[in-house]
Amino acid sequence: MAFTLPTRLFPIGIQNFEQLRTLNCLYVDKTDLVYQMVKTGWIYFLSRPRRFGKSLLLSTLEAYFEGKKHLFEGLAIEKLEQDWTTYPVLHISFASTRYTEVRYLDMLLNLQLSEWERLYGKNPEEVSHGARLKGAIQRAYEQTGKPVAILIDEYDSPMLDSNGDEDLQKALRNTMREFFSPLKDSAKFIRFLFITGITKFSQMSIFSELNNLKNISMTPAYSNICGITESELLSFFKPDIEALANFNDETYEEACVHLKRLYDGYHFNHRSEDIYNPFSIINVLDAKEYGNYWYSTGTPTFLIELLRSRNMKLTELEGCECLPEAFDKSTEMLTDPIPVLYQSGYLTIKAFLNGVYTLGFPNEEVRYGFLRSLLPAVMGHSEMENDISTIPMMRLLEKGDIEACMTRLRSFIASIPYEKKSDNESRFETIFYLFFTLMGQLVQTQVKTSAGRIDAVVTNADYVYVFELKVDATPEEALAQIDDKGYAIAYEAGRRQVVKVGVSYDKQTRGIAGWKVGE
Repeated sequence: MAFTLPTRLFPIGIQNFEQLRTLNCLYVDKTDLVYQMVKTGWIYFLSRPRRFGKSLLLSTLEAYFEGKKHLFEGLAIEKLEQDWTTYPVLHISFASTRYTEVRYLDMLLNLQLSEWERLYGKNPEEVSHGARLKGAIQRAYEQTGKPVAILIDEYDSPMLDSNGDEDLQKALRNTMREFFSPLKDSAKFIRFLFITGITKFSQMSIFSELNNLKNISMTPAYSNICGITESELLSFFKPDIEALANFNDETYEEACVHLKRLYDGYHFNHRSEDIYNPFSIINVLDAKEYGNYWYSTGTPTFLIELLRSRNMKLTELEGCECLPEAFDKSTEMLTDPIPVLYQSGYLTIKAFLNGVYTLGFPNEEVRYGFLRSLLPAVMGHSEMENDISTIPMMRLLEKGDIEACMTRLRSFIASIPYEKKSDNESRFETIFYLFFTLMGQLVQTQVKTSAGRIDAVVTNADYVYVFELKVDATPEEALAQIDDKGYAIAYEAGRRQVVKVGVSYDKQTRGIAGWKVGE
């Protein structure tokens, strides 16, 4: 078969706007928002998850401030901007290095400063990072006659890498504070300053000294500045969705539902429309195969360590609550997992009522991948992931063989190191939740009813399993509670078959003592 070039090129691995436009790659036009930003403000901070388009946005701003009008032909800003002016641009990214030692940060700063000094000259009396930055800003202004656009990408990478090491983080913070310190005093030389990251770290001189900084992370006007809205997906990518559907023997409508379930659901403001993960969308449409694209790039270590240190119950993540100010306050070190899980893209806004946000997993890709990555940390057993995700186990649940599933669950819990297991019901509930979720089942825990709380409800296409989990009690007692409180009644009207299961957990052996399936 002869090779033919694709008519639509996806920007896989491309974060540079000029390269993307030169290669004629697909681009979802966000330049109307770029124009709005540059005309209505001059110091911005934007928090978005990794691989969500922050670097491409900064590259777009760089091309705009460099006056490269030809790159914007056919885009919204071409008609909006009447005065294309060229400004000097200082663009630095902190995302390319792992900051396990302070010297790696020093090396990155020195390389970037040296590049700017080659462009605008160097004063040998400027020795520190901050002094060199101040000199570069001032000379760029003096030599061009134009104020400087400063673009800082993933500024908090050093802080995130070192969150578990207080001494290293303190040293990194001191270096970063000294580097950023000239920004306030250099305000008269700066036309525009844009900073991206995940969260706001205090004592960094950025947030403490730049009084006019505008945080647009949760501003309705910019909620879709990164990512792909549903309207953009259905209008701009319709031919690609049709190709995806044909390749996977689906209808167009089925493919849309599939994409929504896996990759949609992000909200960066409680009024915003649904946002699809851009990294996952361009990869699935390019490969024409559904997969965990964003999640396969890895879960940041600091998140796993943060959850472990706070002993966070995984069953509480879906439906957890958070006040708005938690997302905007600066912190010295990350201690509260919930705001960081939101800012990192693992949780998103599900509702906003009476001044409180309700959060949850945005979609199945994130939910499933997040729990898989946490399994070794929670259970202390890296091989379990492959054991749990076996296809035969899913098939047993799908055909209603709960006895075989419970036998497997008992073996699974028995294989967990003793010290990782607990003698309380909540720990058992977490293990239970992970076990069934990682087999692709919908699991709800502590489901509220008029008569109490159901410990767990597991749902698939044909069955609803209602579980009552008891510590140091008989399975018969657990099953009786399901009947006495009518836990299964709400599910009996549906088409799925309802299966009631009472489970007994032994505190002393830290394992399942037995179970009983109801009639």
